[in-house]
Amino acid sequence: MMDVLTPDFKDTPYWWEAAPRPSIPETPLPKSTDVAIVGSGYTGLSAALTLARAGRSVLLFEAEDAGHGASTRNSGFIGSALRSTLTSIIEHFGTERASAMGKEAVAAHRYLVSLIQREQISCHFVYCGRLMPAHSPAAYEALARELDLLKKHAGLDGTMVPRAELHREVGSDIYFGGSLLPLNGSLHPALYHAGLLDRVRSSGAAIHARTPVTSVTRESDGRFTVATPRGTVSARDVILATNGYTARSMPWVRNRMIPVHAGVMVSEPIAPERLRKALPTLRTMIDTKRNPYSSRPSPDGTRIQFAAARGLLVRDHRAKAREMHAAFSHVFPDLADVRVAYCWTGQMGYTFDSLPHIGMIDGMHYAMGYCGTGVPMSTWLGHKLALRVMGDPEGATAFDGREFPSRVYYRGWPWFLPIIVNWYRFQDNREMASARRRARASH
Repeated sequence: MMDVLTPDFKDTPYWWEAAPRPSIPETPLPKSTDVAIVGSGYTGLSAALTLARAGRSVLLFEAEDAGHGASTRNSGFIGSALRSTLTSIIEHFGTERASAMGKEAVAAHRYLVSLIQREQISCHFVYCGRLMPAHSPAAYEALARELDLLKKHAGLDGTMVPRAELHREVGSDIYFGGSLLPLNGSLHPALYHAGLLDRVRSSGAAIHARTPVTSVTRESDGRFTVATPRGTVSARDVILATNGYTARSMPWVRNRMIPVHAGVMVSEPIAPERLRKALPTLRTMIDTKRNPYSSRPSPDGTRIQFAAARGLLVRDHRAKAREMHAAFSHVFPDLADVRVAYCWTGQMGYTFDSLPHIGMIDGMHYAMGYCGTGVPMSTWLGHKLALRVMGDPEGATAFDGREFPSRVYYRGWPWFLPIIVNWYRFQDNREMASARRRARASH
């Protein structure tokens, strides 16, 4: 039997080949700073860039190497909509609020693109569009209704692709049509992070890697004492930008953030004609299942990245790679002989209402909970946090004024995820099997 893993299989992100984790020399901690930022992902770096360019002194604290978390482990999808559908947001918050949130997701996308262009960050950004294939006819109808709402309330354009025409977009027979959103792109996430980190450091902000924050205390004079194993720093303002990697030392935030483990695989090099047969238009793709499959070509067009089986803690990346290869072969049966060269995991930050959150707790600013839309949304809300720290009214967003929900049964450890993931998998498989049976019967 063929081993589906290459002889040189790696369990580190493919993205780290072109952008290894930076080695930042340890320097003494200063006694004080204007703004202390906890976390060196996109949120923290975006906030630091805006603040440092405005003349504030900024320190970023990172528990690991800079960008160790989701910012260099994600799939590099650049969307223009939220994870939660407008249908759901309208139901919970009304049309006016939903429209404002939908438009802000578009604004976040455009801000990210403008930042990349303005800062001349070389990260293989391209506008490729996104295909959302439907796993059942009912899902296709839901996509059509959602697209109508996106057009009407968020100003997004898009088209529906019926099943008979779907082979123009994807070389797979398991789907029942889909929607196509042009205002979507892709990039190399680790190169984007590296470029942003370089701009932040050249603007005067200091990064203290391998310096975890163990506590933040509000003093009587209104300032904060930020404690680390290497010493303490006094800060006028504090930004929490930890998302799916929030530590137990920040219990209020951790009890509202659900760290969802996401597995990602990258194939060995594939002949161009075979890759083009699988992904004819080289778009990003994410399907409509509750536990979705997603794919994209690598920036050089030689490999396919594929993600599946989100939510479960991974201890054996070789086993996870084999599991994902089975799903990959289900979607792309013509590529079943293609082996897995990389498989890694990262933690996405989810919330109980499936929406991003920005606000203050005990005088500290925070933004997190991007629910899979982190590249544009974290960059955008990091910028918004900086504006808030500076007292700029432009820091207001459509996500203001909402409760950041928790649950009485949750204390920062997502014990319930295996139950939910397996239930989602059962529902997805049942709906797909039922759709295939009906399709066969109609013929």
